[in-house]
Amino acid sequence: MTGRILLSAPDVGELEEAYVVEALRSGWIAPAGPAVDAFEREVASRVDVAHAVAVSSGTAGLHLALMANGISAGQVVLVPTLTFAATANAVAYTGAEPVFVDCDPRTGNIDPALVEQALAELRAEGRKVGAVMPVDLFGTCADYDELIPLCDAYGVPLIADAAESLGSTYRGRPAGSFGVASVISFNGNKIMTTSGGGMLLSDNRALVEHCRHLSTQARQPVPYYQHEEIGYNYRLSNLLAALGRAQLTRLDEMIGKRRALRDAYAKVFASIDGVELLGEDGGANCWLTSIVVDPARAGWRASDLAAHLGARNIETRPVFKPMHLQPVFAGARSVLSGAAQRLFEQGLTLPSGSVLTKPDRQRILDATAEFLGRNR
Repeated sequence: MTGRILLSAPDVGELEEAYVVEALRSGWIAPAGPAVDAFEREVASRVDVAHAVAVSSGTAGLHLALMANGISAGQVVLVPTLTFAATANAVAYTGAEPVFVDCDPRTGNIDPALVEQALAELRAEGRKVGAVMPVDLFGTCADYDELIPLCDAYGVPLIADAAESLGSTYRGRPAGSFGVASVISFNGNKIMTTSGGGMLLSDNRALVEHCRHLSTQARQPVPYYQHEEIGYNYRLSNLLAALGRAQLTRLDEMIGKRRALRDAYAKVFASIDGVELLGEDGGANCWLTSIVVDPARAGWRASDLAAHLGARNIETRPVFKPMHLQPVFAGARSVLSGAAQRLFEQGLTLPSGSVLTKPDRQRILDATAEFLGRNR
């Protein structure tokens, strides 16, 4: 059988190896060093924000951003129900409660009208809303033109979970530059990777420095170990930062390959009734391409295509299972329209990685065309 085609495998090569070897030979092995400092500056510049702190994961960054904004037990935080668990988990780490909000069916991103409904209901009940935390799903930015004024009107900070959207733009402005703070991820399957890692970004210097302090076990700057508050072991290592620096120089190239593959998918499905591509407004990094299948019109289900591709050793994945359907969050408050559940039931994420070779891409497209030909 031919080799397995993965959804979004890391795209690394000789350049990344050279950067990591240089960092290794420099002697800076511990979670500090010149590669970390340079990586923070370079990512901040790319995203057009003033300050950044590199951390061990995007989840760690979200946790720190919430902590730095005073989120704690007794408060609630509005998050999309259609997201990876890390978004909601970071809220739970603080002791606050996530309130899940349904999505815009065209993009999968949090629905501003439902955010406004939730904010009004919670205010009427006297609940303290600590933050609104939208997610840029699969690289398509949330509707910040609606969300930011809404948060301002209610006096609630917006913290952007931009884990999936590095390199995307929203009306010409870089993803990761919205809200009081934003967080991006460098997990192994992301648009670029440091193996594991993330970065918190903000124009607020005091907020970033507080997060930097917390990420290093909240050690005080004295000759001995002294701690005046609870800290976390959340710093990114110098070696992984070196890997990230190499990846960053190739980011536009990698986005271009993902965008080209999305365009190829769009052509394959253009004539198929009942199939649409999810999200993407021209500024997305095309991290992952997902389709939404209306079985009543298409005559087949997303799971049918998944089974066909799986039999040919091609990985696919359903769209995220909504948080309000997850057992761990059973009973959590939710403001729902049914859109997220429909996307979960009808959506399918296709291989999207920039590491895919030309034969890999053709194999995916041929297998998809074969399926469509059989099911017209």
